[in-house]
Amino acid sequence: MKASRRIMLKNAALVAGLAAAPWALRPAAAQAKAAKAAMQYQEQPKNGQACATCSLFIPGPTPDAKGACQVVEGDISPNGWCTAYVKKA
Repeated sequence: MKASRRIMLKNAALVAGLAAAPWALRPAAAQAKAAKAAMQYQEQPKNGQACATCSLFIPGPTPDAKGACQVVEGDISPNGWCTAYVKKA
């Protein structure tokens, strides 16, 4: 049986679509966090603002332990501060 041109083109499009599917469905690469220097991070609060009261802060295992930040790299002090500070609601 001889395949028609239309069937061959449909099959070629299907194969191309299947080959591209893993690339198209791949999740976007995570964005890197900013360096402490770029965010003017400091280990002490500024004007009453501290990481512990920031919505981006991820607390450590105890209230006084260093935690992390959603946008700044490295260990973050709950008493620290940076330009990304956003007060918790």
